[in-house]
Amino acid sequence: MNRHESEVATMQDVGFLLIPGAGGSAWYWHLVEQDLRQRGYGAIPVALPAADDSAGLADYAAAVVSAVGKRKPRRLVLVAHSLGGFTAPLVCKQLPVSLLVMVNAMIPNPGETPGTWWRDTGYNEAKIEQNRRDGRDADAPFDPLFEFFHDVPQPVIDEAWAQGEPRQSDAVFNSKCDFARWPAIPIRVLVGRDDRFFPAEFQKRVAHERLGVSADEMPGGHLVALSHPVELSQRLIAYAEASRTG
Repeated sequence: MNRHESEVATMQDVGFLLIPGAGGSAWYWHLVEQDLRQRGYGAIPVALPAADDSAGLADYAAAVVSAVGKRKPRRLVLVAHSLGGFTAPLVCKQLPVSLLVMVNAMIPNPGETPGTWWRDTGYNEAKIEQNRRDGRDADAPFDPLFEFFHDVPQPVIDEAWAQGEPRQSDAVFNSKCDFARWPAIPIRVLVGRDDRFFPAEFQKRVAHERLGVSADEMPGGHLVALSHPVELSQRLIAYAEASRTG
């Protein structure tokens, strides 16, 4: 096998399993998926049963496992965004994940629910400070254009709006994240430095407290897969290659 063939084989044996946040739309990852595939890597964006009022975190994890099916690359990289962070440790119990990457993600403690995470992490206080830094009222209401789409290109915003607002059932917020400990695999935390929803410093603190991990920063807000998809895919590939040789 020559060098080129070796490099192609190396790329093709890595697959990225992409978990979305609230709303559960696989479309969120479509630009990252496209870039990863163009570079020769496998990519599986997952749709979660977010609109199902009977679905808990176990059902979300089952949807991720089902999306993989028989497409099991030699090295599986699990990537979780936002609320998807609560699904990630449950998937790691069921699939041979080689690397976990949390992107602007909620990082749970064992047994925690997504509903209690906000209080447990001190999110409200961090968000009030972020609002003040952004020149907003401390208790300003949620505004998706300001907090989620502020750095997303207008054509992508238009495409998102054309799909309609994804429904997120409240049921999952009462579902316990049933895992005993984080898996003994490399875990990376990637933070959008311009995230107005989960402030960067808040994310770094939670990553250190709950995972003992020093988070990395990249440009972008909460929806980095839509605002900076190429840089995000490059970061994911770099993490995957570093974990292979580390």
